[in-house]
Amino acid sequence: MTTIKKIQLGQNGPLVSKLGLGCMRMSSVWGGSTPDETESIATIQSALDSGINFLNTGDFYGAGHNELLVGKAIKGRRDDAFISVKFGALFHNAQWLGLDLRPVAIKNFINYSLTRLGIETIDLYQPCRMDGSVPVEDIIGTIADLIKEGKVRYIGVSEITADQLREANQIHPISVLEMGYSLADRQVESELFPAAKEMGIAVAAFANTAEGLLTGNMKAPLADNDHHLHFSRFQGDNLIKNLEKVEVLKALANDKQVTPTQIAIAWVNMQGDYIMPLVSMSRRSRLQENTAAMNIEFTTSEIELLNTTFTPGAILGGTYLQR
Repeated sequence: MTTIKKIQLGQNGPLVSKLGLGCMRMSSVWGGSTPDETESIATIQSALDSGINFLNTGDFYGAGHNELLVGKAIKGRRDDAFISVKFGALFHNAQWLGLDLRPVAIKNFINYSLTRLGIETIDLYQPCRMDGSVPVEDIIGTIADLIKEGKVRYIGVSEITADQLREANQIHPISVLEMGYSLADRQVESELFPAAKEMGIAVAAFANTAEGLLTGNMKAPLADNDHHLHFSRFQGDNLIKNLEKVEVLKALANDKQVTPTQIAIAWVNMQGDYIMPLVSMSRRSRLQENTAAMNIEFTTSEIELLNTTFTPGAILGGTYLQR
């Protein structure tokens, strides 16, 4: 069994598993069916058994369904899990409505989350993004007040600029920055990640396979009802040219007798001791492959191949990460 290494969250924060479990896909967020709850709960519990204790959820995942699910999975073993909760996004019938980051809303959201999770304190609480409608000092200051009340332990931020990160960290120490990051999405390397490293802030990096592009399973053209077609990265010539890059990834994976997904996770993992791959899973069958990726090593020539093939901007078109 793979031994999961630890990562420190913030300069004085706790040690947690360097591989995080993203629970979003265990609920219906963008519409569609909800995965089997029994299997989802078993996946969370198996992850905890294997040493993965960082569980990431959001109060808007499945309109609270995801928090209820996580609550069932950790019942009786609260001390085994480090719970990260995002808030602020508003959905109705799987449609994005916007954000509500007002202090009064945050104070309301937290109580619903605690009730659904069945816990007294959330380990990491973070706005899902900033939109400028509410000052950063009001958002972070409100969470800091929740820490004083004993409802939150640490503060995180998500999908934020380097300047916003510095501002937030001056108001209260930030423990975790959550951002989409992969071979296909490297724009955060220029300013944001160096700022996080400079301030001693850990990074929880989600979307390691760039919404499935780097799995090696995608073929052009996509079916007319494929939700990926909402994003320019997966449309027309963009997808064809992007999949040409993925062929390099597939060939390297074949040479190393691993999967392209494992290569994608391993590359993120080796970008720094302060970076945690946050991998979404809803089936136990994915655990062994994803945890094994944490032990994959690359030669200098392999790293050069990946970095030159997937230079920042090499993948054409955007995804919701740039929304």
